[in-house]
Amino acid sequence: MDSSSENSEKRQHPGTVAVRAADVDVAAHLMGSNVTLEPEAAARLRRKIDWHLMPLMCLMYLMTFADKTTLGQAAVLGLQKGAHLNQNQFNWLGSIFYFSYLLFEYPQNLALQRFPVGKWMSINIFVWAVALMAHSACKSFGALFACRFILGLCEGAITPGFMIVTSMFYTREEQNKRVGYWFLMNGFAVIFLGFVAFGVLHTNTHNFMPWQWLMIITGAITLVVSVIFWFFFPDSPTTARFLTIEERILAVERVKVNQAGIENKHWKRSQFISALKDHKIWLLAAFAALSNITNSLIVQRQIIVKQFGFTPIQTTLLGCVDGVVEILTIWAGVVLAGYKPIGRAYAGVIMFIPAILGAILVNTLPSHNKVGLLFSYWLTIFAITPFAISLGWLSSLTAGHTRRTTANAIMLVAYGLGNAVGPFMWKAQYQPRNHVPWAIITACSVGSALLLVVIRFTYAAENKRRDTSSPDKDNFDEFYIAEIQADGTTVEKKVDRAFLDLTDIENKEFRYVL
Repeated sequence: MDSSSENSEKRQHPGTVAVRAADVDVAAHLMGSNVTLEPEAAARLRRKIDWHLMPLMCLMYLMTFADKTTLGQAAVLGLQKGAHLNQNQFNWLGSIFYFSYLLFEYPQNLALQRFPVGKWMSINIFVWAVALMAHSACKSFGALFACRFILGLCEGAITPGFMIVTSMFYTREEQNKRVGYWFLMNGFAVIFLGFVAFGVLHTNTHNFMPWQWLMIITGAITLVVSVIFWFFFPDSPTTARFLTIEERILAVERVKVNQAGIENKHWKRSQFISALKDHKIWLLAAFAALSNITNSLIVQRQIIVKQFGFTPIQTTLLGCVDGVVEILTIWAGVVLAGYKPIGRAYAGVIMFIPAILGAILVNTLPSHNKVGLLFSYWLTIFAITPFAISLGWLSSLTAGHTRRTTANAIMLVAYGLGNAVGPFMWKAQYQPRNHVPWAIITACSVGSALLLVVIRFTYAAENKRRDTSSPDKDNFDEFYIAEIQADGTTVEKKVDRAFLDLTDIENKEFRYVL
């Protein structure tokens, strides 16, 4: 055995290994030795999990994305005038969210490992909602800066929390679509926000501007959602209240094929270092950073469309189309990614092709062709999809709970970095055509597509090496933990290798999904 099993010891009988209870996955304590799951029962259980998880995850992700993008919507509702902001200050409000996200991402991942996942996310979203509503009281750059900083801090728990929960409840083949389901709620959030903004544009309240109403309405809805999340969202399949004891065991058995376990609350230094030293994870991080420079369009999109020559009301309603395009492209992307001859990386490359074309057209079409510019801008939304695919892919590329949460943190810190630096390219001197930002977006999309090809080649080569290498003799060991019963007797319980909390590096039976 290697470093993660340094506390294991061989028993007197050859081929058996004792492991500490703290070192194994939580599922090891739940599993029996004779658990079988028929395909029909597995399908019924998956449907039950879907009905209890997906609506809550989709609703939560819809509101968090809507809240996150209120800044861009508020730009055409009078924010800059009402809070006395110049263009540079507005850009900083977009960036500070992600600088805060970047700063707190790893601490948030540690908290997600230590505390119940669902409860920790609920607390963060509650604080988030209060900070969002506090925006409405802000009359200066400094006050808005503080509120946006708090939003970024809380956001650090949401996407990694969703990634962890998705990997707990679903097989690696199912994770791609489930991540797609909750990530495409970003598009519904844009539509929802567009209609709310259109409604508040018609308000006429003394000393309370439309952008302030936008913050109050979205914040209040999110506050209610956080309370619902606290009571109804599960922390793990081993404790999910909507599952019976027997169903919890079967839910764990169903995902055993992942060879990645469920979770382990014990932080392991060896797995942390393993993640930091893995060049494959850093390739994914480079992709996350580069591809998300383009994501600055989220904050700037209303300003961009308005500068094409549309009125504020037209801009607000056209923003709803952004959401429709995003929904369709993410759905198409995850469907392509699930088609084995294409896979995750090539699906991402395919999505980048129309995005690159759109960015080139926005930069080259004449200014009077505002309809052509608008449709070209919509093409660039395809660039959002590859990152959504990569979130589901990452869970299929890592095993070992500390290693997985560390890999999540590395990738999402890179995501935050890309989002943080992106807004600074939208300088007032480049307006209204923004030729320099669009050239940067084109280059980032091309570079991101090439990185996906390199990542796929790297993991495919590792799979091939494992297929041709000689079997690891430790793979044939039997593992057990000693459990002390209520009457004081000790019972030795066999543990499946899938629940030893081994990393993908240690477990030679692990194969990377391409």
